Amino acid sequence: MLNLAQYIDHTVLKPTTLVADIEKLCAEARQYAFAAVCVPPNFVKKAKSLLEGSDVKVATVIGFPFGYSAVEAKIAEIVLAMVDGADELDVVINISAIKNGDWVYLANEINHIMPVVKSKNKIIKIIIESGVLTDDEIIKCCELYGVAGIDYLKTSTGYAEKGASVEVVKLFRLHLPEQVQIKASGGIRDHIFAKQLIEAGATRLGCSAGVEIVKGERGEGHY
Repeated sequence: MLNLAQYIDHTVLKPTTLVADIEKLCAEARQYAFAAVCVPPNFVKKAKSLLEGSDVKVATVIGFPFGYSAVEAKIAEIVLAMVDGADELDVVINISAIKNGDWVYLANEINHIMPVVKSKNKIIKIIIESGVLTDDEIIKCCELYGVAGIDYLKTSTGYAEKGASVEVVKLFRLHLPEQVQIKASGGIRDHIFAKQLIEAGATRLGCSAGVEIVKGERGEGHY
């Protein structure tokens, strides 16, 4: 049987996040053995201390949720997150640059970010907000980030109207190098959809409904 928990980045990224939310998130991540928690940057240190001694990784977001902060600002966020103990960095790239076809800007952005992340051997997931992009734009992103050495290409922030879809994950898989993994996120609320995304090629799922998804998979009551 597919163990969905090992695919899940258990996530809380709302602007009103409380310390209590992080404590609950990390306790659940330990209990269910999720792959990682994904928390706002100001909670990285807290999550790291709460998960000490477990295998659960701590991920945070950079340039979130719109990706239009300067490259220098993103690098500063990355450095601070790594100092606080982040294992994985989910970086929103400049969506506006994609829509304007400014691939030179985007190549420069990723080329400045990659050495900083890899100097500390951290995992980098690049978020492209696939729900607002055309297929052509998505394919170009797969080509650009595929050769940049990233670990994961991620579908969405969860803040656009359209999140993950089976079609987009399949499109990613078709156009990404084999070694680049896929993180699907945005609107994943039940185990059936979660399994469909994994079957399409996703190896991580970003969701705030991780517990409900795992309980649904195990047939533990209604939710």
